[in-house]
Amino acid sequence: MFGEADLTASAAELSRLATTVADGAGLLSSTALPGGRVLAGIEVRTTPRRGVLLRLDAERQVMVISGGSPGREAFADNLRRIACAPGRGQLHVSHFPGHPYLVEGSLSLVVYSPYGGLCTP
Repeated sequence: MFGEADLTASAAELSRLATTVADGAGLLSSTALPGGRVLAGIEVRTTPRRGVLLRLDAERQVMVISGGSPGREAFADNLRRIACAPGRGQLHVSHFPGHPYLVEGSLSLVVYSPYGGLCTP
């Protein structure tokens, strides 16, 4: 297992992350909560790889999302759906053979809807 991260954000923040993922470049900072283990931010990079790699830069405490346009756009679409759809609860992003955009070796990610509840993407 390569680890798992949880992402909780407002609808506006998730929409901004989706836009940054689709655009392929940017650094979004996060606000630390008291007593919590929180990432300092999320960095998005464009690479020639078709799929998306999610990894943790432990030294900087930043999740890095990298990949080519098709994979990033598919991931961004999922982020937009959970940001904009009341009643959707969690988006689980974990690699499996044949995953439509996530590459092997990626960090697993659970994105929580700002609206609560449970769903499947």
